[in-house]
Amino acid sequence: MIRSTFAGFTTAQLGMAASQRALDVTGQNIANINTPGYTRQRLDITSLNTQKGDFYNANSVIRVGFGVEMTGVSQLRDPFLDAQYRSQISKLGTTDAHVAGFEQLATIFDESTMDGVRDAFRSLSSALSTLSTQAGNKENDTAVRSNMQILLNLFHDNAVRLQDIREDMQTGFKSTDVSDLNGILKNIAELNTSIKNSQVLGNPALELQDQRNTLLDELGSYLPISVKYRDQKVGPGQTVEVLDVFFLDSEGGKHTLISDGRYGSFDTDVTDIPVTLSLTDADGNMKQLAGNKTVTNPDGTTSEVYSEILGSGTIKGTLDFLNKSGDFDNTDFKGLGYYEKALNSLVDTFAKAFNAANVSITDKDGNVLQTPEDRPLFETSDGSTDFTALNIKISDKWLDGTYGITLSNKVIGGEVGSTADENVVNMIKMLDKSFEFEVNNVKFYTGSFHDCFANIENTLGLDAKSGNTLLTNQISVLNQTSNSRDGVSGVQLDEEGMNLLHYNQSYNAAARLMTTLDEALDKLINGTGIVGR
Repeated sequence: MIRSTFAGFTTAQLGMAASQRALDVTGQNIANINTPGYTRQRLDITSLNTQKGDFYNANSVIRVGFGVEMTGVSQLRDPFLDAQYRSQISKLGTTDAHVAGFEQLATIFDESTMDGVRDAFRSLSSALSTLSTQAGNKENDTAVRSNMQILLNLFHDNAVRLQDIREDMQTGFKSTDVSDLNGILKNIAELNTSIKNSQVLGNPALELQDQRNTLLDELGSYLPISVKYRDQKVGPGQTVEVLDVFFLDSEGGKHTLISDGRYGSFDTDVTDIPVTLSLTDADGNMKQLAGNKTVTNPDGTTSEVYSEILGSGTIKGTLDFLNKSGDFDNTDFKGLGYYEKALNSLVDTFAKAFNAANVSITDKDGNVLQTPEDRPLFETSDGSTDFTALNIKISDKWLDGTYGITLSNKVIGGEVGSTADENVVNMIKMLDKSFEFEVNNVKFYTGSFHDCFANIENTLGLDAKSGNTLLTNQISVLNQTSNSRDGVSGVQLDEEGMNLLHYNQSYNAAARLMTTLDEALDKLINGTGIVGR
């Protein structure tokens, strides 16, 4: 049986059309090789066979298809590599926020290239030594007070800069981080709607999907997320693919951030410590992710403790830095609070020790005339009993000359000695004496005042170095994952060049098939039945 006259031409025409469209797709890939976020596209094709079965079909009847059918254009993506990339970028976001915080602290505590607190302690020791050798000289007492004021100014400056860092980070967290996060959720949900509407009309909206994937990667840097694709029925026999995004907390909870066109939002309170963060998910459920929670103690009392269920991401890293104080509040990270409290502990210990060292004055009979409480060298500006780097100041009476540093309480010639200096010598020794520095009954250092500040500086240096090392490792892992993903989704010029040759040859072959069929048909029509003419 002779086949349909033009069936072969149809097969060749479909082959040429598929090759032409594949060349178009390849050209689209090459044109967007430098487009950020672009995902490599491919033409989806399948074999076409419209013949039906036949009960009387003989073995001699060979069924052959009718060519190729173009079913659409799709993106080349690996969901596993996408999930791995977003997991890695979430971890990187945490470390990056930590390191950024340490870099700000380094401008305060890194005194390797400048004169600061440690140098002020040395200058104070020198001034006290001069006072000791020239006891009774009021100018030397003034010099000591001036050096004390320089030290307090440095403490105060450090405290103000720490306060500025906290305020700037709190403001940035609310107005930038959380605001941008909510904006990303809204944009993804709107893209979901646009993609869905386009697919209903038969357009795959691949460029919109590229925009959405870029936003999903950005969202993954803020929070640990999980992405799920599902088919949604939109009409009889017609479905479209919709996307849901979930936030995965550290307790194993799964919260819906985006579901089709619906999306959740985050809210924060930065007016107090700790900074809080809450989520209202796409279903309207509210959950506190970070902040204080009430716990019941074994004795039945309740107390507020810090709790957060963020596993990783820039949001977690920033909250860690703002809220956590390491050993001082039994958390796993030495954030801004650790360095604030350590500095305040140094100032409090220093002020109380020198106030106590300004020993009592007695008369020649041993009667106490003035006690250390009557002659404090330092006071608090806010009336508090605890000294901080922000509230410490020189005592008003020492400042106006009502009294000065007690040189000695020895009685010489019937009067309190003015030439003895054992109390000043004691103060000099105190600068090298070991003290126990603690916060909330947690001892963090034992040593001199000078060494305590150096320890704070060294602790920051170690934390920063550890953070930078971890950041470098995570960037390396992320780059490897990104390269693996680009190997699937990215446009490779060499590969696309091979595709151009491949599809061009395919087009030529289909055209050659049509020419061959034309020659055969010409022979059939013009060369058959002419014998005997």
